[in-house]
Amino acid sequence: MAGELSVEVVAADRKVWSGSATIVVAKTTEGEIGIMPGHEPVLGLLVTGPVTVRTADGETVVAAVDRGFLSVSEDHVAVLAEVAQLADEIDVASVEEELAAAAEDQSTARWAQARLRVAGAR
Repeated sequence: MAGELSVEVVAADRKVWSGSATIVVAKTTEGEIGIMPGHEPVLGLLVTGPVTVRTADGETVVAAVDRGFLSVSEDHVAVLAEVAQLADEIDVASVEEELAAAAEDQSTARWAQARLRVAGAR
């Protein structure tokens, strides 16, 4: 078993983050899943929420993702999302305005709430 994972977090329009990690935690339709080196291959359907990556140097990277897939093969993890934002990219004030304007649009509200959680505002 290797001691590190090669991780990519990719949105439809850009590569959000890539690097070495010791664990990746994401939310799928089946529940929360943690991936460590040596994990069995898996393909999961992501739900709107956070993806947490503990880097090989001990830092934590958190991204909000909106739908997509989690793919694990050997010691490679790919998070392929429709939309993804790192915590430090999130403008809390703008997202709070989006949430207030979302009214009954539950998809928009879920995405805004996920970004606020990731940004540490909620």
